Amino acid sequence: MRRVSLMSAVAMLAVSGMTFGQAPMTMPMAQALASGAPVAAGPAAEVQRAYAGQMNNILKAAEKMPADQYQYKPTPEVRTFARVVNHVTEAQARSCGVANHTAPADMVKTPSDTADKDAIVAGLKASFAECDKAFAATTDANFSEMYTAGQGKRSRAGLMWGTVSHDNEQYSTLAMYLRLKGLVPPSSEK
Repeated sequence: MRRVSLMSAVAMLAVSGMTFGQAPMTMPMAQALASGAPVAAGPAAEVQRAYAGQMNNILKAAEKMPADQYQYKPTPEVRTFARVVNHVTEAQARSCGVANHTAPADMVKTPSDTADKDAIVAGLKASFAECDKAFAATTDANFSEMYTAGQGKRSRAGLMWGTVSHDNEQYSTLAMYLRLKGLVPPSSEK
């Protein structure tokens, strides 16, 4: 019985993948998900959906923290809220820039950690725009394409899932900072 159930589940996943196709998303990720339009299935679509969720949470967290709290840090040993947001910007500029074949000199510039909230959020949004291009260009066909990243090689799958994983880790820090300031993180809002 268990084997039949497992085989049925695999068959349903295969059929759903054929139904929705493997085309890359053509509109920005968050808009595609919010529109309710059919979303492709497959490895590329999975990473695109995960990215869209992280983007939504991080942007909302950056917007939610009051401007006068961007230099907040819970203890002297940890990063400020601004530094965490800028760290996301830097990491996304690098990984998505590599996927987009963006020259290092043309990559998104990160503002100073002491810049005002508007400048820091603008830098974050610019890094998400770079990632929107990289994730939208990701297909099942190019998922194993190899890139030079730093001193090593990474697959597109590794770059894209690495970005999602890193964003998830950093969002948890932003969410904790919001909670310490008495604010509800975006992923916990009802």
